[in-house]
Amino acid sequence: MTTTLFCLPYAGAGAGVYRPWFRRESEVLRAVPVQVPGREEEFNAPFYRTMAEAAAGTAGRISAAAGKEPFVVFGHSFGAILAYEAVRHLVATGGPLPVRLVVSGSTSPRHRQAEPLDADDEVAAAQAAAIAGREIEVFADPTARALLLPAMRADVGLLADYAPTAHTPLPVPLTALRGDADHLAPAAEWRDWSAFTSGPFSAVEFPGGHMYLTDRWAEVWRTVEALV
Repeated sequence: MTTTLFCLPYAGAGAGVYRPWFRRESEVLRAVPVQVPGREEEFNAPFYRTMAEAAAGTAGRISAAAGKEPFVVFGHSFGAILAYEAVRHLVATGGPLPVRLVVSGSTSPRHRQAEPLDADDEVAAAQAAAIAGREIEVFADPTARALLLPAMRADVGLLADYAPTAHTPLPVPLTALRGDADHLAPAAEWRDWSAFTSGPFSAVEFPGGHMYLTDRWAEVWRTVEALV
């Protein structure tokens, strides 16, 4: 039976960033994007206002699409925290549970910190580049920047306001992924994800920085395939 990989995007991005995985469907794994409102085909939809709202909305989308197949929830950076909170919501509400949660490019929730993006677009673009650990080429175009920055402001704002509650470890196996030079996910704070599951925990590092994923789609896909 094929396992569905529900994919949650990083801050400011739409679920379409996972296109490199759509063509890699196999007998083992298929990628299914989970959109965050306010971008791509949902550009005109209002952004989530709180992480609790985002978790409930994302959990609802996963539940609606899950069917009877086993599934994994995957998120990178902002998407990692959203994935964790969505799975927490599924646990709390008796929803379907994934066979594994895979979090990428993030410290554990109790170590996650973020500052809101500035209201000035040029300053915000510089902040976004600092978060990514490299220049974001599309932000060099003022028109594109004005269109795309609101989504990133919304997502980073959710992280800036995020205060995880005292947690019960998830009854779901958890795997944490990281670029070995990720300035936003130092090794110790990243490995702290082990405290957030009562099931098996594993940690896998790849060469690269915070956005290692966008350089290593094939390797990460093979890693998740091996996990399931």
